[in-house]
Amino acid sequence: MTTPDPGGPTPSGLVGPGERPERPDTLRSVIRTIGEVLMTAGLVVLLFVVYEVYVTDLVSAGKQREATTALDDRWKSDPAAAPEDPERVERFQGLAEGSGFAKMYVPAFGTDYSFTIIEGTTEKTLEIGPGHYTGTAYPGEPGNFAVAGHRVGKGAPFNDVDLLNSCDAIVVETHYSWFVYRVLPKSEEVAGWAAGKGADPRCRGVSPLGGPYAQVVGQEIVAPSQGAVIAPVPGQLGAEASVGEQATLMTLTTCHPRFSDRERLIVHAVMVQQWAKDPAKPGETPPELKETS
Repeated sequence: MTTPDPGGPTPSGLVGPGERPERPDTLRSVIRTIGEVLMTAGLVVLLFVVYEVYVTDLVSAGKQREATTALDDRWKSDPAAAPEDPERVERFQGLAEGSGFAKMYVPAFGTDYSFTIIEGTTEKTLEIGPGHYTGTAYPGEPGNFAVAGHRVGKGAPFNDVDLLNSCDAIVVETHYSWFVYRVLPKSEEVAGWAAGKGADPRCRGVSPLGGPYAQVVGQEIVAPSQGAVIAPVPGQLGAEASVGEQATLMTLTTCHPRFSDRERLIVHAVMVQQWAKDPAKPGETPPELKETS
């Protein structure tokens, strides 16, 4: 009869002389579980970021192309009119939610920066491109032409609007015209504007606004509840400027900071130039489009 090796495993889980029973390492199990949970959560967050930043960009790019094609086709189907033709009238009233009606260029962002502006600011509409706040002015009209856009994902048309400087051009193309807006002086530039940056030739037509617009500057950060930034007189709901004082403005709004909707980043610009399209020169563009960085 053989004798079991005392150094080997004990059969049937029996505890040999001088041995302690094996117990699970509770702390190690808890740490392992927490680690697995954190890894899973991190993967979920990573996938969400990839979806929000890249996948939605691709989807929105397709929708933007469709909107641009539809707008181009509509402009081509409408016979060109000479500048002196009384029928040459921009028609914005009655635009359907989600339809494109103008194009927006920011030369400082490069020659490839171009977005068709869509009517409305619903979530579905903003997935197509920058959206016009219904009820605000249209391109070239006195008042405040206000446009919203995403800053991250869904095409991110306003991703870099915080980089806009005073006097940078925002060019809006409609069926018959090009409207040139330029960013107003920032708050720290107002004092001494004329002798400072205001002397730059590109700043012609741009200066701190007076009268009811005295508090309107080129860039500001506000709470989401401050909807008055898109009012005809930005910052003053219900205020109306006299005919002689009325400005023609454009306002861009987007979330701030990136990846957050805690606040809103606002850019205000003033119209300084209108170029009428010449049907005899269909490829002609305004000189402001060449002001690329």
